[in-house]
Amino acid sequence: MKIIDENIITPNAFIAIVISRFNTFINKNLLYSTIDTLQRIGMVQEKNITICWVPGSYEIAPIVHLLIQKNIYDGIIAIGTIIKGKTSHFKYLSQEVCSQISNLSVQNNIPISFSILTTDNIEQAIERSGIKTSNRGVEAALTLLEMINIFKTIKLLNTKNKKEVK
Repeated sequence: MKIIDENIITPNAFIAIVISRFNTFINKNLLYSTIDTLQRIGMVQEKNITICWVPGSYEIAPIVHLLIQKNIYDGIIAIGTIIKGKTSHFKYLSQEVCSQISNLSVQNNIPISFSILTTDNIEQAIERSGIKTSNRGVEAALTLLEMINIFKTIKLLNTKNKKEVK
């Protein structure tokens, strides 16, 4: 039996963060907490972190796709905030952004951690960005660190298994 249960320390990882400028006061809190977690807990070196600002949450997925194509990064974190307004725009935007990012991760075999808040109001966004309590940036960083290690372990297992079968 093989059990994969990885830690969150990954000092040599290369990580990209794609962050929306829209709702920047919320997103900056997510970003600062994300970086702090990557460096202090994951031991990721500052020089191995790339931050890319985009206009809004909808623009995150195309940039994530370009970064994946560079074949440099071990993982990517998407940061944004979509707050419900008076129209149905929120619903469609949230669904599309979530779907695009999920598809990119699966299709390209790269961990992408999701820190895009979808909230009913500004108060919820403030709470989820850590101004009052928990911070989804911390959770996204921790998730990504562990997923990077899981991906690496599985890739090594596949290589070892192929050699053993031959």
